[in-house]
Amino acid sequence: MSSLSATPLTPEIVTQDGNSMVLSMGPQHPSTHGVLQVMLEIEGETVVKAEPEIGYLHTGIEKSAENLFWSQAQTVIERMDYLAPESNALCYALAVEKLLGVTDAIPKRAQAIRVLFAELTRIASHCVWLGTGGIDLGALSVFFYTFDLRENILDLQEAAGGARMHPNYVRIGGLNGDLPDGFLAKLDALIEKFPGRMRDLRGLLQANPILQDRMIDVGVLSLDEALQWNCTGPTLRACGVAYDVRRAFPYSSYEEYEFDIPTRTEGDAYARFLVRLDEMEESHRIIKQVRAKLDTPGPVLVDDPKIAAPPKETIALSMEALIHHFKIVSEGFRVPPGDVYHAVEGPRGELGFYIVSDGGNRPYRVRTRPPSMYNLQALKSIAPGNLIADLVVSIGSLDPVFGEVDR
Repeated sequence: MSSLSATPLTPEIVTQDGNSMVLSMGPQHPSTHGVLQVMLEIEGETVVKAEPEIGYLHTGIEKSAENLFWSQAQTVIERMDYLAPESNALCYALAVEKLLGVTDAIPKRAQAIRVLFAELTRIASHCVWLGTGGIDLGALSVFFYTFDLRENILDLQEAAGGARMHPNYVRIGGLNGDLPDGFLAKLDALIEKFPGRMRDLRGLLQANPILQDRMIDVGVLSLDEALQWNCTGPTLRACGVAYDVRRAFPYSSYEEYEFDIPTRTEGDAYARFLVRLDEMEESHRIIKQVRAKLDTPGPVLVDDPKIAAPPKETIALSMEALIHHFKIVSEGFRVPPGDVYHAVEGPRGELGFYIVSDGGNRPYRVRTRPPSMYNLQALKSIAPGNLIADLVVSIGSLDPVFGEVDR
């Protein structure tokens, strides 16, 4: 039996001795969760080697950010991981605030609302993963259960930021305004609805024998391999490592909230499935703690006229406010020279930004540490030895988002 291990994999279907061949899966295959191409060496239905080919969704977001004002850059950065825009915006804002030296000046209410939306985004992102992953396995009903819950969260994002998917609500220095009237009532309804919906989802899936047959001992990733590939998030925690940026390097006052870090030790697709379900429960737990703080009013933007625009209601009443607003909008603000790396715990793992300032009103360099790309590399380790049908499960269990992988 021949092997192609020493030969670069090419898109053409190639056979050798009638036993192995190279087959292209994607980039338009629906189960690749985006535009991913996987070059497979297969023997029969068994995967011998898998090489992910990325770059089909390259948008130049990092370079685009370097040609925008500091505040404008958030509009493109939110579109990287398009399923977790609030996580992207929060990470970028925290990094710039560290360069500005205003980290400790961010109002407590703004920090609490940032945590609220970070956890709502985590649940919404996991809902997309679970719903589309269910479709991959033929479980169509779960899609409607999860997307109904996600719609409730997008309603909250729209109410606060004005847009459902990319609200641009988290801003450098705080937030773009306080929570609107009626928001807390909608949030309370979601908090009350969530436990019942999770019971429904667990009842549909967790002990489902078909799902267990498709996921248990499929796509197994050892702890050593997970560390070698620099995996983070549920992919790493399913291998037994309780690493979470919220706990290891707290930000936005996460140290004030009680939550557990779910882990498993099996390292297979089912373990990653269980970790994410447990994470949704923990996010709900954090959201309830944040909700208890939101009845106390307070500022949501740093008190620094060099960074923050004046309140909108003052612009028509004061010439100074009008000029201040015009300067902020037309010229932005300057950030002291320096460089910084800041990370948050996104739905897929450690999302980090390395940002360099040359003292101007635009970033000199923006570089992302995307968790999806690091986790996706592990496909090279978990695919061999599985069937092609199991590759569908393995890709879905890594939960990659290719706007973040390709950038």
